[in-house]
Amino acid sequence: MNLTRWSARLPGTQRRSAVPAARGKAGDPASAGTGAPGDTGAAGPAPAPAPLTPGDGDGAGPGEGASGGDGGHQDTPGSADITLASEKSVRGVLSRLPALIAVTRGAGHQVRFVNDAYTDLFGPRTTGTPAREALPELDQLGLLPLMDQVHRSGRPRTVKARKVGQGTHTGPGAPTRDGYFTFTCTPVHPGHPDAEQRGVLVFGADVTDQVQSAERLRESERRLHDTAVTLQRSLLPQELEQPDDLCVAATYQPGGTDAAVGGDWYDVITLGAGRTAVVIGDVMGRGVRAAAVMGQLRTAVRAYARLDLPPHEVIQLLDELAAEIDAMQIATCVYAVHDPSEGRLHYASAGHLPILIRDPDGVVHRVEEPTGPPLGTGGWIHSSGTVALGPGCTAVLYTDGLIERRDQDIDEGVDALTRAMAGATGAPQVICDRLLRALGVTSEHDDDVAVLVLQCPDHSGADAELFRNASLDLLGGIEAAPRARAFASGVLASWRFPTELRDLGVLAAGELVANSLKHGIPPMRLRLRRTDRRLIIEVTDGDEHLPRRQRADLADEAGRGISIIATIATGWGSRRTPGGGKAVWCEFALPA
Repeated sequence: MNLTRWSARLPGTQRRSAVPAARGKAGDPASAGTGAPGDTGAAGPAPAPAPLTPGDGDGAGPGEGASGGDGGHQDTPGSADITLASEKSVRGVLSRLPALIAVTRGAGHQVRFVNDAYTDLFGPRTTGTPAREALPELDQLGLLPLMDQVHRSGRPRTVKARKVGQGTHTGPGAPTRDGYFTFTCTPVHPGHPDAEQRGVLVFGADVTDQVQSAERLRESERRLHDTAVTLQRSLLPQELEQPDDLCVAATYQPGGTDAAVGGDWYDVITLGAGRTAVVIGDVMGRGVRAAAVMGQLRTAVRAYARLDLPPHEVIQLLDELAAEIDAMQIATCVYAVHDPSEGRLHYASAGHLPILIRDPDGVVHRVEEPTGPPLGTGGWIHSSGTVALGPGCTAVLYTDGLIERRDQDIDEGVDALTRAMAGATGAPQVICDRLLRALGVTSEHDDDVAVLVLQCPDHSGADAELFRNASLDLLGGIEAAPRARAFASGVLASWRFPTELRDLGVLAAGELVANSLKHGIPPMRLRLRRTDRRLIIEVTDGDEHLPRRQRADLADEAGRGISIIATIATGWGSRRTPGGGKAVWCEFALPA
């Protein structure tokens, strides 16, 4: 690095101009090379100044400063004066620069020069001693090993945004202020054969403002992302409903670090009579619009579920609603209802990924059909399917963020999830966490992920006494009513219910059977079921007309059965059954 030539490009540095050839005539006084005042040129080429290491603080004389790199050049008194002037000019310019500058020489990095900005930050420094002793801050900043590399290789190296602060540097020469600096170590005389003549120039640019601005930007982005995640989670259930006959857990992992929220959602809805509805969906895209559509769909699902409609009818209603909300927004969804009395899962899908079910023996299979197009497309008649989900079975519902990768087909992702589910055992929440780890989902994942796990426990031992069923086919005419009351009384007594609850249960069973005998058609059945939290009484028949609660006048002899049920029971309801007909039920909360 020829600092003399380099310095000629700096402001305030004298630069010798070339002499026009017309003035270089033989015998001309200006070309005699006498060095008299006013001379502007010479007949022959002027001696080139030797390259210098700026700021040699040992008072180098003209002869020493011009020893150069070729070793064979003999300096004249005039060239030595020019070299010394250039050296002082370079030192002066470097001293006035606002950046931190230090120049070392030799393999031991002997300090030759530090500028004013450097001493203002770290205090006065002495030259002529190794940098490890004279400039301890370079060691604390980790620059000395970098300077060794630059000295050996002759190539510049840079480290960005190193923190310089009063709390991070101890000992003599602690900095007077805090800041961030980007340091560049540049070789000086990299081609010199003598290692002791090669040096390193350390240049530190103050980037405190840039670092602080970047940190403020990152903090702002982090707050926006946290706000977006909070909004997303507020649209999801804050606490899942826990059915009597299912163990349920869910997890949501927001994707990316940007402020855009996603459209993944899920919900668990208890329908009464021990039945549970679960739903999971994905609104394509990100942003407030996707979150708004997701929130409306989730609210609508809860409203439709309260009607106790079959899964395909719920999906059909959602399809029409999605088209009204935003015809350009694509959404997928799967809605399923678990009936513990049947041990089956009834479901309908609108373009969503297949449900995975693991049997008690560990075999995992997909629930493929039926499925329809995504929500909002319209013109499609959806249908329901059914699959066994009995004691010991586990079902997983999920969104595409769990399995979809840019470098593989989505079926490969489903296969990977199938393998992971085969080995994921434990409680539902444990299964959620294991599936996320097995599929490589971390906080850096680029897509939202929602997972919903349903587990049907296999009750045994003492728990088996808390979960029991009994049923009676109602044959004949009105004589079936007293048989139903006697059956209910005997079953409830065998289940060791308190007398008051037993009497209420017998009364409710009698009213439901009487209502079915009067308004329904065969086949009819009375079903009693108990869990650890409630008693459920249900009557089914072949008529599809659902009963309604009516206000009976004082003179009316009928019309009070459903009102009595609604008064004495914790809850009641009715629904159409998949095979035709209806079911009317009521339930009583068990005493703690």
